[in-house]
Amino acid sequence: MALFASSGAAQAEEVGNVDVDWLGNDIIIEAFADPEVAGVTCHVAYFERGLIDRLQKGNWFEDPSNSSIACRQTGPIELGDIDRSDEGESVFSERRSIIWKSLSVKRIFDEANQTLIYISHARDVQNGSAKMAISTVPLFQPGKP
Repeated sequence: MALFASSGAAQAEEVGNVDVDWLGNDIIIEAFADPEVAGVTCHVAYFERGLIDRLQKGNWFEDPSNSSIACRQTGPIELGDIDRSDEGESVFSERRSIIWKSLSVKRIFDEANQTLIYISHARDVQNGSAKMAISTVPLFQPGKP
């Protein structure tokens, strides 16, 4: 059901699929490398409803907004031309319904603390959601100023 929304954002690769019940519901885990920060990889986990669950609930075209994220240094970090505003920039997005809802990951640079902040959250055309998850990657490297 999840569709990648291409807008210059990172491409994800499914690295895990956990069956959670007999209805066909799964937790999907995807990995993506930050396209503007070499050496950082994020893993996003989200819930995907199965066919039986969709039939029972009658909501065919939507998955829950819940997500989790963890980002880590996976190589030497090199900052590209990143947005340094407090609004940050989108690095990943996937649709969670046909029209209204998507899962989005934004990167925010905390320059004072030399930390990259990644936040996953739901984007909905009309109903905002408080469901979010956050992960940070420190840029401090021992022996470097």
